[in-house]
Formats: sequence, C-alpha cells, structure tokens
Amino acid sequence: MSHYRWDGGDLLLTVRVQPRASRDEVVGLHGDTLKVRITAPPVEGQANEHLIRYLASIFGVGRSSVSLLAGQTGREKRFRIITPQRLPAETGVAAALK
Repeated sequence: MSHYRWDGGDLLLTVRVQPRASRDEVVGLHGDTLKVRITAPPVEGQANEHLIRYLASIFGVGRSSVSLLAGQTGREKRFRIITPQRLPAETGVAAALK
C-alpha cells in the first residue's frame, strides 16, 4: 500500500505527524506513511490545524482545500488535498508521475 492515491484530481495522503519539532518539514517515507514534523504542540487541535496549513502551503492550495479525513487524535492521519498545484519532490508524489 502506498502513502498516497489519486481520487480524480484530488490527492489522498496518509501522514505520520511528529508534533513539537524544531521546524516544519517533510522527513520522507515511514513505512506506508509520509512522515512530517511540525512545530505545533498536540493540544486542543493546534497540531491538526498547523499541519493543514503546512500541507496547504507545500501543495500550493488554500487552507480550505485540505481536509482531515481520519486520525483526528492519533499520529497517523489521512488528508484530502483538492487539486494540488505543486507536487513537492520530498513527498514522493511527483516521482511517481514521471
């Protein structure tokens, strides 16, 4: 199983998040998930909101184009990114399209 799949023009992405990191960054693959470090703490949804904003910025879409589908309270989360404008190399999505 892959860490992403396409649903029409939308990207479905499985992410393993590490909160309270020193900086926001995509680390790479962690099994069947994409590991992402974020600076926000896992308190009262702060990490989820921060991760949504971060994913929106790296995929070149607005915040409203990224939705959390599953994993509200866990480290492993699934997102839908509506019509991503960029496919950053570190996410592993762009390489599969070549």
